[in-house]
Amino acid sequence: MTRTPSMRFATTGLQAAVLFTALAGLQAPAQAQRVVPKLGTLCPLGYVDTLNGKCSTLGLMTYTVKPTNGQACPEGWMNVGGGYCRQK
Repeated sequence: MTRTPSMRFATTGLQAAVLFTALAGLQAPAQAQRVVPKLGTLCPLGYVDTLNGKCSTLGLMTYTVKPTNGQACPEGWMNVGGGYCRQK
């Protein structure tokens, strides 16, 4: 009985990381987020500190937020603290 080679694709950790990074780059910059990174020591309004460097809505609400990057929030957005703007 002979064995035929299978058509499996082996991925290394580096290949998986590159693929994940490439796919993450395809996301829209502002989208509904339940978990956002904590900027400094504060979480945006409506988010709870999960004590791991992130802030979460705990699945209760979904907001569209983006970092302020030290600038005023654009029209149609409101400052919710913690360095974030939330879409109205």
